[in-house]
Amino acid sequence: MTILRVSELSKSYIRYGGEFQRILSWFGMQTAPSSRTEVLRDISFELAGGEALGIVGINGAGKSTLLKIITGTLQPSTGSVSVSGRIAAILELAMGFNPDLTGEENVIHGAGLMGFSKAEILAKMPEIEAFAEVGDYFRKPFRIYSSGMQVRVAFAVATAWRPDLLVIDEALSVGDTYFQQKSFKRIEAMKSAGTALLFVSHDRSAILKLCDKALLLSEGSTKAQGVPEAVMNIYNAMLPDLTFVPERLEDSADTTRPFKSGNQQFQFTNVRLLDENRAPVNTVEVGELVTLELVIQVNTSKDSLTVGYEIKDRLGYSIFGTNSFDHRIKISEFVEGETFTVQFSFSANLGPGSYSISCALHTGATHVDTCFEWRDLALTFDVLNINKKSFIGACWIEPEITVIR
Repeated sequence: MTILRVSELSKSYIRYGGEFQRILSWFGMQTAPSSRTEVLRDISFELAGGEALGIVGINGAGKSTLLKIITGTLQPSTGSVSVSGRIAAILELAMGFNPDLTGEENVIHGAGLMGFSKAEILAKMPEIEAFAEVGDYFRKPFRIYSSGMQVRVAFAVATAWRPDLLVIDEALSVGDTYFQQKSFKRIEAMKSAGTALLFVSHDRSAILKLCDKALLLSEGSTKAQGVPEAVMNIYNAMLPDLTFVPERLEDSADTTRPFKSGNQQFQFTNVRLLDENRAPVNTVEVGELVTLELVIQVNTSKDSLTVGYEIKDRLGYSIFGTNSFDHRIKISEFVEGETFTVQFSFSANLGPGSYSISCALHTGATHVDTCFEWRDLALTFDVLNINKKSFIGACWIEPEITVIR
């Protein structure tokens, strides 16, 4: 069942030359605005019960405006939004809460605005208080709460009754790790029960963990829409270059193919994983010493370069990443047209499974300022446990066990 349908949605803010022109526009009379600012343009998507859509984009892309229109606090200029069922939303930190009321009083006030009766709210109050876990602060003024405590109460109220559509805008990013994990479990339980989720976040791991699909907004328009990992790859490529468009947008939906971006002033010509004998491998043992070999071609005379890599598991979650900048290794003095090699040697202390390596060429600590090449799925490899003790998880961290009696 479709819970949310957004059709050709646009939002513009019009500025008139004077109040008289504005008043005439109220009566449908044609008046020329002095300026028009488009915030959203022709946004369309659908969300079924049990589905989760992640929305990403840089600040100013239109994400918050879109959510406000969907939740009814803002009207679109054109297009339509159709929602089946009840919406629960956390759009801004402690939105709608009174700083002079206690946490308990704000629960009554906030849940009342959501349409619940005093009796329904009081019946849920012990559960809300227990989930928020703010202790004695629950009966103290909201103005003395930390931002994390405010999120705890806001989330506990918004999810005390399972909504048909749950909308979250970055709020969980200020919470502590314990509460984030607790909140994700509740969200996943609601999804399993049929709740549709609209989730705005810059956190790649959170998008991959919670969402079935993703939408990338750029300057108010849909830049990409589809598989979360593919959309996040495009978002990652856009950070240093807002004009970036994949050679063929449809190819970006295929997360089994390498994905490349950057201005190519430096570029990879070969990426290999080598064993201790310097032979190429695509299967390694847990703990085996391996070398990631990156062959780089110089197409410019830039002064400095950062070379880095990232290991991801089969779901696209980052396991480990580092670069030459973090290790204070200077790579400079290039001759245009030359090639050179950078090697990273490490022990593959990983759990059994399939992994991929992404690699990057950029300046400074990250690729955000200047990206020469970012290549996802540069290579894939498998890890087997042949001679280590049995264990679970993504990392091999052998303990020393001592029994004291």
